[in-house]
Amino acid sequence: MLIGIPVYDDVDMLDVTGPFEMFTWAGLDIEIVAHARGLFRFRKGFYFEVLKTFADAGAYDVLWVPGGDPDALARLIGDPRRTYLDFLIRQSQRARYVASVCEGAMLLAAAGLLDGYEATTHWAFVPCFKERFPKVKVAADHPRFCLDRNRLTGGGISSGLDEALKLIELLLGTAAAQAVQQSTQYYPKPPVESAIPEATTCPLPPVTIPAVH
Repeated sequence: MLIGIPVYDDVDMLDVTGPFEMFTWAGLDIEIVAHARGLFRFRKGFYFEVLKTFADAGAYDVLWVPGGDPDALARLIGDPRRTYLDFLIRQSQRARYVASVCEGAMLLAAAGLLDGYEATTHWAFVPCFKERFPKVKVAADHPRFCLDRNRLTGGGISSGLDEALKLIELLLGTAAAQAVQQSTQYYPKPPVESAIPEATTCPLPPVTIPAVH
């Protein structure tokens, strides 16, 4: 069982590392890949090394797409070579599940992989579905994750932990997900409470999606 996480500069740290931690406790194999080998930077964070390229990638059972800085997303979406988007399309054709967390849903949507599916994303990016990707059905009430057939999308950053547990349950069963919950002591009780704001505009910079050749 192989989970592929395609990363890029200014990717959200917890979108990658939180689910990675959950998956390792479940005994799943994870592959971090990028367009090239070398050092990449988490958004407002530290550098990390990627050793496998898209060309080296295995056949993924699960494609897990993390979110990141809006400008980074725009660069990937507007890349005339479509390096990242076409990689998502290729991998999605054989994956059992295609997943995103946070603004990673913008990348799946730009690749056309959420057309006709119900999906969620970070609350600030929900208007992007309506403005940029109208073929995506917006999940109501900002769920932590949304499963529609084999598309699994997550809300903002920390939602990836809940979403990862759901994926583990889908792949390995409820008992396996409960064991990971216990091992990681994931029983969140935040010390503060607040309401999720309602966003009205899309924070993704204007970008033209290159046509498929």
